[in-house]
Amino acid sequence: MPLKHKLLALAVICVWSLNMIVVKQGIAEIPPMLMSVLRFTLAAALLCPVLRIRRDQIRGVLLVSFTFGTLHFGVLFAALADSEAGTSAVIIQLGAPIATLLACLVLREPLGRMRLAGLLVSVAGIMVLALGPTLPPPLALCMLVVSATGWAVTNLIIKELKGIRPMTIMGWSSLFAVPQLLLMSWIFESDRWWMVGSAGWNGWFCVAYSAIGSSIIGYGIWYWLLQRYSINAVVPYSMLTPLLTVLFGIVLIGDDPSPVKIVGALVMVAGVALILRRPRNLPDPTLPDTA
Repeated sequence: MPLKHKLLALAVICVWSLNMIVVKQGIAEIPPMLMSVLRFTLAAALLCPVLRIRRDQIRGVLLVSFTFGTLHFGVLFAALADSEAGTSAVIIQLGAPIATLLACLVLREPLGRMRLAGLLVSVAGIMVLALGPTLPPPLALCMLVVSATGWAVTNLIIKELKGIRPMTIMGWSSLFAVPQLLLMSWIFESDRWWMVGSAGWNGWFCVAYSAIGSSIIGYGIWYWLLQRYSINAVVPYSMLTPLLTVLFGIVLIGDDPSPVKIVGALVMVAGVALILRRPRNLPDPTLPDTA
């Protein structure tokens, strides 16, 4: 990838890292799945009126609405109610090695020993980081793993969607995700819907930031990169999210800068560096996919 596209990927990671902290503050005022409903409703309202989708594209976008909207964000927001933002950011990054392995198995993208070593080192970094904050209860932990898997599968689906603009995917998948998440919220949270009427600045800022910053801007750029470069060239950048989330937590909300967090973050950065390093015997994974 050219330097400017690498910087775009890093900018997206910064947006997503800050989003974890914003969401953690917001779901204290609005139930998590209902928060997801409001987030995707706003994103759809801003994008769908100006973006058209063809009938043959609906099936793929529906899949994205389920794996991305319901499995990834709906389940993630629910898990955040019982887990720390830093811990969640660490566990959710299991989606990156899952996506890389799936790309090798499903899309036949080359892995190589160097990238495999990087994956193992990065997972080790995740495990070290997870020792720092309080681990979530078993149910929340399982939900985070499900969310990570949903994100990994979404990356593969996006890679295979041809001839559709990233903003179209984002807008219409958001619209299709709304009824799914609304049903989940009605089943699990309807007794707390009254909280919306008393939500304050944190709750509504979370809705706006998640919809505009994380969804429209962040995922719009991410989908654009995925359609131009291999999964193994783009997805590893997301493994920097825990490091940045920990740093934002220390700076913005006074999290404890424990040695475990620092060591885990450094191990993860080393792993990402190995993943992004191109082995000599493999083709350059950052070349655009012309298939």
